[in-house]
Amino acid sequence: MPIDKLNVPIHIGIIMDGNGRWAKKRNLPRTNGHKEGLEVAKKIVKKAASLGVKYVTLYTFSTENWKRAQEEVGYLMTLIKSHLRAEFDFYKKNGIRIKHIGNLDGLPSDVRAEILDAIEETSSFTGLTVVLAINYGGRDEIVRAVKSIIKNEDLKQDVSEDSIRDAFHIKELPDVDLLIRTAGELRLSNFLLWHAAYAELLFSDTLWPDYNEDEFEKNIEEFQTRVRRFGGV
Repeated sequence: MPIDKLNVPIHIGIIMDGNGRWAKKRNLPRTNGHKEGLEVAKKIVKKAASLGVKYVTLYTFSTENWKRAQEEVGYLMTLIKSHLRAEFDFYKKNGIRIKHIGNLDGLPSDVRAEILDAIEETSSFTGLTVVLAINYGGRDEIVRAVKSIIKNEDLKQDVSEDSIRDAFHIKELPDVDLLIRTAGELRLSNFLLWHAAYAELLFSDTLWPDYNEDEFEKNIEEFQTRVRRFGGV
């Protein structure tokens, strides 16, 4: 069934799971899986842009990932930093705008600087917006939003869904339409808890480095078969 481009998800969230297991199956260091996963992310982002998707949020590094081995964490920080610097031509060619959600203050200063530079340098691009969830946790995002409301005397007297959304780092980020998780795990793992309230969930057994554009298109085709009622009849 061909994709109906008039019914493409506006916002797709992706939990890119399985990099470590992919490497382990091949007797390779986990870092090889992360490097391969980065190349897959670029292909999926390019495909999403070609289909007319407006936002893709990639779960890149969670607030819980700091618990991993120091060597792996260090490699991931270096990969994020070098990728943002090296891929500017890719962003420009495809009109991709970079945004970030997560706690910037908790990141190494050099990684934080690269993120901010990427956001600034791509701010005028008008194609797909790629939101990098780095040092991100859904609960942490909500807690930080509530804390900012508490500091505002005008807002804290009338807390609402709108005021909480406006306190998020990217207040214009639309709700997730389709949330994809690879590698066979059936949980959200603290990803976009607010934005995914009415997301269509799709779980794939494919390890992220083996995921490809064809499966991505099939996932969107599956999304288009679902009836979304948002609590109505």
